Amino acid sequence: MKISADHLQELAATLGFAIPQGAIDVFSPVDGARVAGFDSADSVTAGDIAERAAAAFRQWRTVPGPRRGELVRRLGEELRRHKAELGMLVTLDCGKPLSEGLGEVQEMIDICDFAVGLSRQLHGLTIASERPGHRMSETWHPLGPVTIITAFNFPVAVWAWNAALALVCGDSVVWKPSEKTPLTAIAVQALFDRVAADFGPDAPEGLAQLVLGDAKAGAALVDHPAIALVSATGSTAMGRIVGQAAAKRFARSLLELGGNNATVVAPSADMDLALTGCAFGFMGTTGQRCTSLRRLFVERGTYDAFVPRIISAASRLPIGDPRDPAHLAGPLIDEASFAAMQAALADARALGATVHGGERIDGPGEGVYVRPAVVEMPAQTGPMLRETFAPILYCLRYDTLDEATALNNAATQGLSSSIFTNDLREAEAFVAAAGSDCGIANVNIGTSGAEIGGAFGGEKETGGGRESGSDSWKAYMRRQTSTVNYSHALPLAQGVAFEL
Repeated sequence: MKISADHLQELAATLGFAIPQGAIDVFSPVDGARVAGFDSADSVTAGDIAERAAAAFRQWRTVPGPRRGELVRRLGEELRRHKAELGMLVTLDCGKPLSEGLGEVQEMIDICDFAVGLSRQLHGLTIASERPGHRMSETWHPLGPVTIITAFNFPVAVWAWNAALALVCGDSVVWKPSEKTPLTAIAVQALFDRVAADFGPDAPEGLAQLVLGDAKAGAALVDHPAIALVSATGSTAMGRIVGQAAAKRFARSLLELGGNNATVVAPSADMDLALTGCAFGFMGTTGQRCTSLRRLFVERGTYDAFVPRIISAASRLPIGDPRDPAHLAGPLIDEASFAAMQAALADARALGATVHGGERIDGPGEGVYVRPAVVEMPAQTGPMLRETFAPILYCLRYDTLDEATALNNAATQGLSSSIFTNDLREAEAFVAAAGSDCGIANVNIGTSGAEIGGAFGGEKETGGGRESGSDSWKAYMRRQTSTVNYSHALPLAQGVAFEL
């Protein structure tokens, strides 16, 4: 099915936005067709938007938290009304299967629900003072305008993870989406603008804005003194640039970057469960998740029975037009991704690896469709220690859990990890302090598919940032310690004497 211009226009009309036309071409990975174009914002435009965000913040921070939550509740309801259309647009924009596109919109709805509850629980602390007649407390206050930089693979959910929390915390937001997937961002901005207009004067102009553009537009936002926090999701290389630029002016950065994720399959594992978890982990979203499974460590005595099942599953995976529910995987985002995949497989072969799959296959139009690759490695070297954003699974034998844990921790990234085992001691050791060094460590679950209720992010070159649930809201606020003296004396802390 070729992507129909009429279908896109119908989706755009329902969602309330106009398909842009400009100098920077936008292609749908489904069939490689050009579907839109946009002009990149320059540094002056980006700066003006940042200034408007600062003005909006000064008003929004005074609105009570529960009232701010009401805006986010209404946004969630608008997303519910348009879940089908927005889910389809996600599929057309980034190529993921429709069930995953709909699931991504559901993530947006879920984080709105989470944030609404949070809006009444932005709590601080009361701390015992050492001085009589004094009360000491910690309070959380709105931080300031937040720039949200998102990647192509989750073109709307990551914005929602950040924006829903930032908004209930009293911040304004500026969104710089990937230039590869601008249509979904334009659609979501239109939905938000509709909600904000109906909300009334409590929602100031410029509360949530969109900047379409290339890396220069993003850099202008990162460098702007009005931006208090930069939340960036993407590659480690991008995170290094953003983190250093923000640090130069002492702005905060929340970085959720790459992941070279691993799963350990122990001899006691439920092998059917492990097969399902590993198969989705490395083939879901065509291997284009930051949490995609990329390294598989299987106990030596189990390897020869388990790995052939993974190879067989990859060879049988239904791949094709992601709008067809019979297909469990769609295309890579573009030709550059395919070239990177082939380069990684060539490097593996040069090191003596055996490669199963990895070839290009037929698909709609000029879309880039590939067979997932299972690569049996002689050792953890070369491309196995580099993240390639494609469906490649490197497999290696191990003898002891300590060895498997060390192999897991050898990656420079530290996002997600998992172990399949029915041995309680192995499970507990893997998630203990001396176990996996990743921000996510699962037992009998794959590396992909995190829930919004838990803080999401990782360590080392993954950046250390946390998005979504738990207490990640604190990243969007500033902490203030206050001491109130209600006595008639002025004692100093630590017994210091100063008598005039």
